[in-house]
Amino acid sequence: MHFPEPSVQGSSKGPVFAIVGRPNVGKSTLFNRLTGSRRSIVGDEPGITRDRIYGEVRWNGHTARLVDTGGIVPDDEALIPSEIFRQARVALEEANAIVMVVDGRTELAAPDIDLARLLLKTGKPLFLAVNKIDTVALDATAENFRRIGIHNLVPISAEHGHNIGDLLDEVFAVLPFGNEEAEEEDTEPEEPAQEEEAAAEKPAVHRTHGEFEQHETRVAIIGRPNVGKSTLLNTLTGTTRAIVSPIAGTTRDAVDEVIEYQGRHLRIVDTAGIRRKGKTNLMAEKLSVVMARRHLEASDVALLVIDATEGVTASDATIGGYAHESGRSVVIVVNKWDLVTTGRTDGKPPADREIFEEQLRHSLKYLDYAPVIFISATEGRNIHRVLDAVVRVAAERRKRVTTGQMNRFLERVDFQRAGVPLAKKMRIFYMTQAAVAPPTFVLFTNRQVKLHFSFERFLENQVREAFGFEGSPIWFKVRAREKQGSAK
Repeated sequence: MHFPEPSVQGSSKGPVFAIVGRPNVGKSTLFNRLTGSRRSIVGDEPGITRDRIYGEVRWNGHTARLVDTGGIVPDDEALIPSEIFRQARVALEEANAIVMVVDGRTELAAPDIDLARLLLKTGKPLFLAVNKIDTVALDATAENFRRIGIHNLVPISAEHGHNIGDLLDEVFAVLPFGNEEAEEEDTEPEEPAQEEEAAAEKPAVHRTHGEFEQHETRVAIIGRPNVGKSTLLNTLTGTTRAIVSPIAGTTRDAVDEVIEYQGRHLRIVDTAGIRRKGKTNLMAEKLSVVMARRHLEASDVALLVIDATEGVTASDATIGGYAHESGRSVVIVVNKWDLVTTGRTDGKPPADREIFEEQLRHSLKYLDYAPVIFISATEGRNIHRVLDAVVRVAAERRKRVTTGQMNRFLERVDFQRAGVPLAKKMRIFYMTQAAVAPPTFVLFTNRQVKLHFSFERFLENQVREAFGFEGSPIWFKVRAREKQGSAK
């Protein structure tokens, strides 16, 4: 691929420690407790966490990165467990310390001993967190797990917070914070005169009515199960963060990675495949759909992934509707395009891009503002176009139009062409942009009536023709001017 390679961010920010253990021992509960978040899905069903999930832990003035791994069962040859083990191996290789979690309410099992032997071979600082020890009275029962061979043993309750501070004290005592402290000591404050000279040398920065800059752009990859979302995340970031398999519903937790592209920081989040509530059976699947919706609503840009081999389905339209209604900017990504063109094996002629896009636009009429990109995530085709589109629509999303520009725009528009019923007609005195992300305009009118669909459509088309806003929905609000004497 000949395009600027995205660089993965955050891999070197502070020391890392990892949580590992068999399925359903409480690793994700501990992760959420330590990070003060609800990043990892928690439930009674074993094997909910599959990918590596990262978070930050702050303790005694230091910050470390924590990685939650999927449940490891040594010697399990099944596809998903073996992929979970591979993901965990990556986490163990980058970790400065390892916390193995066991269930203190169950008997010590052979897989626990096998896993402990694997971890001891790493030679890294190793801690045994005996979980589900809810009270001090139960601490003695945790001693039974010393047979596992790990000397640093701490009885904890991830759910109730028992002895969590003791565990953090021990782990943070072995993490390498030396470089971080040295850097802080070497950085001496400048004298006031030096600060003034430095400020004089820097050009003044003024916030204008143009594009609004933000530190990070959040990008959510959304779509039905098994359309290639995890493959797209791995290809965009140049990593293997997300497990990829032909089994629909492999991703449950949202997996994210920060990359730098064209000088911008993009946090790309791979969400679980969204399906109708009636189609989800396991509690983990129901929770993953809820979490996917939450991550979508917290994002700036949504990459709606369509499977080219199946075309646009009703579920695709529903998922796209979620993004549209929540005000996210949207880029439509048609994946597996190679399977219906150059790599077609069913004897049919290659698919025509223009015809496919025409059918897609017909099915997703409400997303006519979204750019469409045809890619092959597995082969890396056109991936740079996806990143280019993300940067472009993120900027358009935060663009602001001045009131002067809007007034000149209104003077040019022929509203007689709108074709609105007489009962819904209104006069617009002036119009202003009240917000960005998404662009929101307030119309000051002579009547307080709801915008007729055809008028709103007409006005949106005129605004887009004049100012762009590619990839972003546009919202309008009506505010009627008060009649004279009404305030008396």
